[in-house]
Amino acid sequence: MNPPDLNLLITLDALLAEGSVAGAARRLQLSPSAMSRALARLRKVTGDPLLVRAGRGLIPTPRALALRGPVSQLVQEAHSVLRPAAALALGELTRTFTLRVSDGFVDNFGPALLAHVGAQAPGVRLCFVQKTDKDSAPLRDGMADLETGVIGADTAPELRVQALFRDRFIGVVRAGHPLADCLGTAAAYCQGRHIATSRRGVAHGPIDRALLALGMERQIATLVSGFATALALARASELIASVPERHTRALRVGMHSFALPFAVPGITVSLLWHPRMEGDAAHRWLRGCVRAVCADSL
Repeated sequence: MNPPDLNLLITLDALLAEGSVAGAARRLQLSPSAMSRALARLRKVTGDPLLVRAGRGLIPTPRALALRGPVSQLVQEAHSVLRPAAALALGELTRTFTLRVSDGFVDNFGPALLAHVGAQAPGVRLCFVQKTDKDSAPLRDGMADLETGVIGADTAPELRVQALFRDRFIGVVRAGHPLADCLGTAAAYCQGRHIATSRRGVAHGPIDRALLALGMERQIATLVSGFATALALARASELIASVPERHTRALRVGMHSFALPFAVPGITVSLLWHPRMEGDAAHRWLRGCVRAVCADSL
């Protein structure tokens, strides 16, 4: 069976509302002959004459009277679906957004983001979940609305990406650490025992590659999956943590931070989302909130 021509619904709505071929033709900006042909098609499809001659005019059949209300509602709903979305009313917005964020993001940017969002849209709730890998499935499946992280070769190519800020690695030790005042050279840095950080369990990363280029190697005492854990260990031990500066600012309060005494490539922390959310007005507003909060923290 061939699918029905849904354009006939618009024609039928006009005919039933106007009660005449000429009036329906004017309403839809068609010629009377084109409207007469459309009425003939409608009669064939419905198996009913719909409008019948009565004197000089046309009157609807019982079937046409029964169809008038439902057809009008269908056409109105179709126009509503195809109409541009209404302007976003933030004060009336009620929605929960899930943000899948890298280690340290909530500690550093969460309070400001919650305040920023709450001031504009008190009905919006943010749900922060820990990003444990670079799998894009949560964004693709709608389990997460936004993600933060560093773009790499394993980042899904279809994702939309916008840079939030640049960051650099620094060293961190507990207050009163015996090497706190002696870490100004790569040799002194390598004398200490270190905490390596990797979600994938890979002990050697960009810091180790930078040291290797100098013919040096650090002694890794332990390997952890996140920067928050690395800093917690460093705070309670003699170990040295090397972490992104901006991403861990709140976590390093009360600790001794120092610039690494050798060159390590910086990183760019980005915002990621699935293209299906590109045109969603509320989602677009939230992306702007995240960008504004990260920019304000510079």
